[in-house]
Amino acid sequence: MNNPEIEPGLQPAQTLRVQEVAVYRGPHLYSRTKMVRIQLDLGSLEQYPTNLLPGFVDALLKHVPGLREHGCSYGEPGGLVLRMEEGTWLGHVAEHVAIELQNMAGADVARGKTRSVTNMPGVYNVMFEYENEDVGLLAGRFAMELVNFLLPIELQGLAGADMIAPSPLALFAMPEALRVLRAMHSEIAFGPTTASIVREAEARSIPWRRLDNSSLVQLGYGKHIKRIRASCSSLTSEIAAEIASDKELTNRLLIEAGLPAPLGTVVSSVEEAVEAARTIGLPVVIKPVDGNHGRGVNIGLSSQSEVEWGFEQARAHSSQVLVEQQFVGGDHRILVIGGRLVAAAKRVPAQVVGDGRGTIAQLIDRKNEDPRRGNGHESALTRISIDECLIHYIARSGYTLASVPEWGNPVMLLPTANLSTGGTAIDCTEDIHPDNALIACRAALFLALT
Repeated sequence: MNNPEIEPGLQPAQTLRVQEVAVYRGPHLYSRTKMVRIQLDLGSLEQYPTNLLPGFVDALLKHVPGLREHGCSYGEPGGLVLRMEEGTWLGHVAEHVAIELQNMAGADVARGKTRSVTNMPGVYNVMFEYENEDVGLLAGRFAMELVNFLLPIELQGLAGADMIAPSPLALFAMPEALRVLRAMHSEIAFGPTTASIVREAEARSIPWRRLDNSSLVQLGYGKHIKRIRASCSSLTSEIAAEIASDKELTNRLLIEAGLPAPLGTVVSSVEEAVEAARTIGLPVVIKPVDGNHGRGVNIGLSSQSEVEWGFEQARAHSSQVLVEQQFVGGDHRILVIGGRLVAAAKRVPAQVVGDGRGTIAQLIDRKNEDPRRGNGHESALTRISIDECLIHYIARSGYTLASVPEWGNPVMLLPTANLSTGGTAIDCTEDIHPDNALIACRAALFLALT
């Protein structure tokens, strides 16, 4: 029997293989309870139920003693132990371990089920309840790793664990795994106000789900949705404004509502940004998660060096950075009031037009002489500032501030079209396509912005 706190050394071909991972945040095919589903291929371990693994049950109970209280199909404490002694499959064991690891971390979960997949011998859907999605997923990964490491060395091998959740541990060890889960649960646990509202919702059979790690909670579904954050509710516009200021959360909610939105990943290091860009596909957009006025936003980043540069630009404005799929098209702002579109404007990024004599720097100075331009939002238009982003952006087109564009040649100065970075707006209310108008109205209604 292998000690899970000692590196097992060279591993044979994987016998346990994670094939799919899904998170159910509301009622679903298998249960009304929110659950994680891990589709697990046992491989050759289909031939090894627990009664054919000498010492496995005792070693598992030593590391997770709370499993002795699991009733399983017997409905009373000791039921799971009896099942394992009689012989049950490892997917079923992993289900119970994932549940118990969450309880050891401080959660209160109990429901789970494991079912074989039709016409796929040795493949099982391992499902278990969770309180917090991130804690549940990591507990699922640790459950798989613990089961694997307790197997005889010749049967060990786990593939696809990263599909469940990334692990902060370089090497799995049960004490460290519990420390990580407990710290995670403690950090994101509900405060007393939110917790009391959630408990009351459960008492009234009102479905709820957590939307982020800052206690933003959704009550109900569809047209009955209400959202709370501590004692603040969506009966005011405060929560809607907070959601709209979080670009990643807004995108996620819009996608869940079936509305078009770019895929994106929140990163906190340049290495993560490069990996996210590769996964999403170049070119990408990089922006601060909670920025505004176009600060730190860059588009069309199509190489590793540009992604690295874009990350540093965004991180100067936020500790979290969003790497996002790029949609090609114009930049528009749409105003929805009372569920109806009332105005639309096309935004044009800051630009100058060559006269064959002046440098780009001189052309910018002339543009800023327009009396309508001022600093910040004190005037109808904003002065164009020469900064690192501008210099870098024009360099991508082969220009410097000393370049002299040919007569009539427009030079785009910045990647974003915000008025606060020198852009201009053109009214297009009468030109907007009805489909785009409908999407805008639905987005505003779903986020409760109107």
